[in-house]
Amino acid sequence: MAWSTSQLADLAGTTLRTIRHYHDVGLLAEPERRANGYKSYGVPHLVRVLRIKRLTDLGLSLTQIAELGDGDEHPREALRELDTELAAQIERLQRIRAELALVRRQEVPTDLPPDVAAMIENANLSPQDRSFTVVLAQLLSPETLARYAETLKGYSRDPAVVAFDNLPEDADEETRQRVADAMREMPYMAQIRAVFPDPAGLWSDAPRGVEHARRTVVKVLVELYNKAQLDVLVRMND
Repeated sequence: MAWSTSQLADLAGTTLRTIRHYHDVGLLAEPERRANGYKSYGVPHLVRVLRIKRLTDLGLSLTQIAELGDGDEHPREALRELDTELAAQIERLQRIRAELALVRRQEVPTDLPPDVAAMIENANLSPQDRSFTVVLAQLLSPETLARYAETLKGYSRDPAVVAFDNLPEDADEETRQRVADAMREMPYMAQIRAVFPDPAGLWSDAPRGVEHARRTVVKVLVELYNKAQLDVLVRMND
């Protein structure tokens, strides 16, 4: 008893295209041909296709199946590796679902980790300050980010902050120094200095390294704030 390609595909519950692809990638041996030139498949071909189909249904890639060879030995190591990968995927999906539940329940913004977003929800940050915080969330370690977000819970739109936000690029020397002095004396700045005595301590344990974090922070500051505001920030830390 011999089957054509279409009959083999039908028996295996797959498609002609899939059978041809198995041939192309070397997973399925070419059968003999009949006198009329048509392929003639036998039971070994059907068994092979069913095995490939079963392994792909379990999650193995065609490359992994090819590495197993043509035998029917139990693919213990391949299945063990697959199980490890699936466990990691399940853990990641469960973590995402937990975050989704928190975001949906609290209706916090989605550009920050939900716990951090919840902490700064009432901080009334300016668009620039909020953008800076979003970038920091990408740069800092989870522990440092949590400490930084905790300080923002006590942040408020102090008159000094309003003056800084409205500072024109051509602000004169006296105005810049006055804004810097006022911001330095804000209660929030005292809190920040208590948590991070050295400003560079923010990224001292950055996952991608101190230099990467420092360069990114500088680039972000230059893009978000005008020259007068940047000058004020420098004066504040002098």
